[in-house]
Amino acid sequence: MALVVFLRGVNVGGHRTFRPTILARELGHLDAVNIGAAGTFVFRRPVTQAELRSELAARLPFETEIMICQGRDILRLVSENPFADEPLRPDIGHFVGVLSRRPRSAPATPICLPAGGEWLLKILGRDGRFVFGLYRRQMKAIGHLGTIDRLFGVPATSRSWSTITAIAKVLGRD
Repeated sequence: MALVVFLRGVNVGGHRTFRPTILARELGHLDAVNIGAAGTFVFRRPVTQAELRSELAARLPFETEIMICQGRDILRLVSENPFADEPLRPDIGHFVGVLSRRPRSAPATPICLPAGGEWLLKILGRDGRFVFGLYRRQMKAIGHLGTIDRLFGVPATSRSWSTITAIAKVLGRD
């Protein structure tokens, strides 16, 4: 089964920038597919996670957290659709946080941030290494995404639900 890679904190605000399309081309021997500009890739040829991590680290011009998931886990998450009961609204986005590993313990959900007043980020639940929730389309909401690390005790990176579904479409072509 394919592997999915999420790079943490790349191509954001001019920091740790690189060209994902070029990296995907360099890793063409692994049938690499770039999804967007945030450091999300699907690798459709067989490779171990250790080999893939090594190949990525050797080609990236900086160090970053590399989160690797099995493609089947993404397909399962999409098929279960944790947002089925959440209506689409122009002012609210759906996100998935990818944890670097399963946390030893996890807080009870839902969690609204900030704790008082109108929420900017709402964590609805967790499924293994995936945390899913909602955010208000406001700049202040982005700052609360970093709270996921502290709440779950492991590094995390976030992607929109549309990115996750785009990954599933690529995986469906296997």
